[in-house]
This record gives sequence, C-alpha cells and structure tokens, in this order.
Amino acid sequence: SNLESGNKIIMPPSALDELLYAGVEYPMLFEIRNSSNGKFSHCGVLEFTAEEGKIFVPSWMMKNMQLEDGNLVFLRSTTLAKGTFLKLQPHTKDFLDLSNIKAMLETTLRSFSCVTTGDTIMIPYNKKEYYFDVIETKPSNAISIIETDCEVDFAPPLDSEEEFKKKLPSTSYDRKQQQQAHDSDNVTTKSGEFLPFSGSARRLDGKPSTQSAEQASSSSGMAKQKGDNEHKSSDSKTSSNNVSSRTSGKLLFGSRPQESQQHKAETTQKPKEPKFQAFTGKKYSLRS
Repeated sequence: SNLESGNKIIMPPSALDELLYAGVEYPMLFEIRNSSNGKFSHCGVLEFTAEEGKIFVPSWMMKNMQLEDGNLVFLRSTTLAKGTFLKLQPHTKDFLDLSNIKAMLETTLRSFSCVTTGDTIMIPYNKKEYYFDVIETKPSNAISIIETDCEVDFAPPLDSEEEFKKKLPSTSYDRKQQQQAHDSDNVTTKSGEFLPFSGSARRLDGKPSTQSAEQASSSSGMAKQKGDNEHKSSDSKTSSNNVSSRTSGKLLFGSRPQESQQHKAETTQKPKEPKFQAFTGKKYSLRS
C-alpha cells in the first residue's frame, strides 16, 4: 500500500549489484518502457527486495503505461535535470476544496523522485485519490524533484474553469489575468488627458455653489494654458542658455563654422618652424 503514494518501484537484489558495479550514483533514476506499445515514463527505486526477474510498480503507473501483471518492461538507468517548474491540471474540482493546497503538495510530492510530461500522476490525501495531468515541466520533459526548489502552477480542472479562477487567486495563472487587466487599465488612463482641478466646488454648509461647472472647466483650461506657456518659455530659456554655453567652448562639431575659420586664421599667422636638415653641423678634427 505504501507504493501507491509515489512513483518508486521495488527491484530485485541482483539489480543493485549490477548498478553498483556500473558505478551508478544516488539517487538512482530509471526510464521504464513497455516492450509491447513503447509507452515510457520515469521512476525511482524504493528498495531492492523483489523476487528475481520481477519488479513491483504502482498500479496508477501501470494504468498510464497500459501494463498488466506479468508483462515485460525495459529499465534503463538515467540522469535527469533538477526541475524548476511544474504545471499540473487536476481532473476534478474537488481538489479546490482542500484547505491548504501548498502544504498538501509539499508533503505528498516527497514520495516522487521524478516527473515526466504527459503522465497522469495520482496523489493520495486524506483517504482520497487526486489525479493530475503533467502538462509542462522545465527545464526538460522529464525532471527530478529530489531536493530542489520547484515552482508549481495549476491549469483549470477538466470539469470546471470558472470556479478555479475564484478559488486559486494566488497561482501564476490568475496573476497573468490580473496583469493583463492592469495593463488595459493603464492604457485607458493614458489615452485620456489629465485635467487638474476639474471637479466642481462644494460648500461646507450644504448650500449649492455659485460656481458652475463651465467656470471650473474654463479655469482648468486657463491653468493648463498657463502651464504650457511657462513650459515653452522655460524651453526657450534653456535653448538660449545652451547656445550661449556653446560659444564659450573650443570643441564643437558641426555648428560653428565661424569658429573654425577663425582657428584657421590663427594657425596661418603663426611663424613656421625651421625644418630639420641632416648633416648641417660643423666638422671637427681629432688632431689639435
């Protein structure tokens, strides 16, 4: 009965001797394949106490691979990358009624050594069996979940989608929906212009205000026009300051032809230095 809570199998003692002789390291992971139809999955090993020539496999794994008692299977030792992402799809909406889904997964997934994309795994909890389709695994189609931090995401159950959105607001599926809604809100707010002080005036004593909405809108328009004028005047000041600052520099590319001409005139007025002439010195004799 303890085999049904994971995907670990029981192998014969001779298999352990061969694995140790081949230098296979722990944790030992295997690819199990049905010899008749080619269906395969991945599993771990619980212990080496089975009869020679036989292995014991969980019944839900046998259903996935369409195996029956006494069928022939091939086992091959393999190495899988540690998983970083796992996406599951529950079969029924009863899974949503659990009080703490995160704690349930942290407890039950310890019985699994690895997960393969396309499998249907069974997780027992509170004397009930929950079936999940493995939709996606990263970084590969088969991952190891032993001593690794793996992010788990959920797809809508096969028999309900609306209820899934309501009861699992913290999953990445709903976070994507909220992000899309937030982006659409930002688009609508950016499309409309911001008008400061566009509200109507109200009195504290409850009497109707003498100021009309047209006056409020006209005042806001005047304030906006005034701000635009101030912005234009500030831009003109900064542009004039930039021009004045440019005239004081010596290195300016492409905007001061007069400065370049003046620089050429200064270079032409400088006296030319005498050119170097070889062997123009005086000759001396070693004799006195």
